[in-house]
Amino acid sequence: MPTLLLKTEKDTLALGRALARVANAGDVITLSGPLGAGKTVLARGFITERAGPSTDIASPTFTLAHVYDSVTPPIWHFDFYRIEAPQDVEELGLDDALAGGISVIEWPDRAKAWLPSERLDIELASDVETNARRATLSASPQWTSRLDTLVAERGVT
Repeated sequence: MPTLLLKTEKDTLALGRALARVANAGDVITLSGPLGAGKTVLARGFITERAGPSTDIASPTFTLAHVYDSVTPPIWHFDFYRIEAPQDVEELGLDDALAGGISVIEWPDRAKAWLPSERLDIELASDVETNARRATLSASPQWTSRLDTLVAERGVT
């Protein structure tokens, strides 16, 4: 499991952009970590890279899901923080997203039973004193070679 040091918010955005360049239709990327760890920042970098810098990127905290269908494949950005029961995921369109889009999911622990085993999990942690973040990447086999390339380009701590 590689761990990347993200010293600034710009580094977190850059990781999101780098992941977007190697993501394919059907991919699922989960983002875990406490409030303020950089999950939405990373998602914003990912979406901006695929959908363009003029795309208005709203956090799906209150809507729970937002789809960017102006790009192919569409990007589904989910935030499960407010999910009260795992079965609530059915109503959000996760099945549609998994069928051919790219899914970026914040707070995936709230709906683990609904997630495919083939995915990239990213655990973000922040250091309050330095404001740096650590991103620990854990991947299924379909992500292995893509992650090896990404990590080689960024460096590993």
